[in-house]
Amino acid sequence: MNMLTDRRRRLITALRRTSARLDDPETRYQWSHQGRCNCGHLVQTLTGRRPDEIHALALEKAGDWSQHAVDYCPASGFPIDHVIAEMLALGLTTRDLEHLERLSDRRVLRAAGPGRELDFRAREDVVLYLRAWADLLELG
Repeated sequence: MNMLTDRRRRLITALRRTSARLDDPETRYQWSHQGRCNCGHLVQTLTGRRPDEIHALALEKAGDWSQHAVDYCPASGFPIDHVIAEMLALGLTTRDLEHLERLSDRRVLRAAGPGRELDFRAREDVVLYLRAWADLLELG
């Protein structure tokens, strides 16, 4: 039996909670809003921050989540970098954030369904991606 680390288990749970919340049509999803997009929804789950708070913090530094991940600097003083530091402490990498924002991790895409193209702006594709990612993490 595969023994999962506590951090990995928390991340899997967060991915599943996020996908379940996004699967609810009452949940607001908006790819262009940094608190309601792919990464924004996972940030909500992992940090308990509200979407508008996340969005406001993200807007203090140029770019979307992919760019924030590339430009991440723990000593920058930008609030979004503090949020990213929280995410990294919970087991994510900056590459994970880049991939999540664009639904681009090849391993996750293969797990989601061979040959299937995902639209990073489509709620149902984000749900599929999050579930496939959680499944992969459970496999080890």
